[in-house]
Amino acid sequence: MEMLSRIAKSDKYDYLIAGAGLYGAVMARELTDHGLKVLVLEKRSHIGGNCYTEDYDGICVHKYGPHIFHTDDEEVWQYVNRFTRFTPFVNSPAVESGGRRYTLPVNMDTFAQLWGITEPEDAIGIIQTQAREALHGREARNLEEQAISMAGTDIYEKIIKGYSEKQWGRKCRELPASIIKRIDIRFDHCADYFGDKYQGIPAEGYTAMIEEMLNGIEVITGIDYDDTGIRRSADSLAEKVIYTGSIDRYYSYCFGRLEYRSIRFEESRLDGISEYQDRAVVNNADTDVPYTRTTEHRHFDIENKHTNSKFTIITKEFPEEHNDKNEAMYPVCDDKNLILYRKYRDMADSDENIHFGGRLGTYRYLDMDDVIASALADSYEMIQRNETQK
Repeated sequence: MEMLSRIAKSDKYDYLIAGAGLYGAVMARELTDHGLKVLVLEKRSHIGGNCYTEDYDGICVHKYGPHIFHTDDEEVWQYVNRFTRFTPFVNSPAVESGGRRYTLPVNMDTFAQLWGITEPEDAIGIIQTQAREALHGREARNLEEQAISMAGTDIYEKIIKGYSEKQWGRKCRELPASIIKRIDIRFDHCADYFGDKYQGIPAEGYTAMIEEMLNGIEVITGIDYDDTGIRRSADSLAEKVIYTGSIDRYYSYCFGRLEYRSIRFEESRLDGISEYQDRAVVNNADTDVPYTRTTEHRHFDIENKHTNSKFTIITKEFPEEHNDKNEAMYPVCDDKNLILYRKYRDMADSDENIHFGGRLGTYRYLDMDDVIASALADSYEMIQRNETQK
């Protein structure tokens, strides 16, 4: 491969950004709009990171799992609407377990399916009784106990346990309680999984949105910044580097490897049918089923641009451990890994020429709106610093 200095259009940039996902794209846009010269490198053959979408004969396929944009942050919502038109979409998934299907989020419909009850007080009473019998008043020490304290034993066993253990590749008793605090238990019939004020999906897909973010900015795909020769060449071109990859990889795993989970996506085109399932996302909590969820992409298009299509596309997700051949997707934020991450973070804090951002760079789970909000805040800080130094 040619050295980067022969490929790049300039011999000097203010910032080199490693990664063309949401964080890198927002940073590139903001820094460029404030007069700074930016070069973006992306190791994959495409921009967009895990938000990447492709059009398959009129069906917009989310290549790395379903991405529904949702936020209560008006600034973030206004920001993304600069680059695309959003179509409204409310995620109302379901979960299959033991031959039955239950509604998600867990709400009064779920309680009715499980226990045949209709009153919130009855559901609260059952959950409290089950939690008391299982925990005997102690504070939750792990994911299993946290789930039981919030939802009771029945919901944990049927809806949470199998899915979580497949997703994380560990027993729920070995996982931190913090992982499950994202689950929402409701005592009404609301089927809106996220419940945020603003929700939707880019009408032309996420790839088109990020292309617009990167419009007019130099981007080179298919080049891995972490390759030794590339990094040396890249660092010589820029004053500072913004890195969105795994922080432990940047430092050559000098303290050891942080743990991540990855996902293998098995995509299928089904000809002769127009619908495989009645909604976009169906989870599976059965431990004898290797995948965690099935996505049918046509349901994301509420404008029905492909109503007459006689095919559909589904994707099944098979969680697996991260290795050098797949993508790091979910940080395993248990005590052991967080202690290790702090060592890398302390090293990064002492390095003025590198800035880490995004889910991998900061080793934390972030929704898309969180990624954008953090990129906006970080870019403003950098812009102010540059203006001060002039």
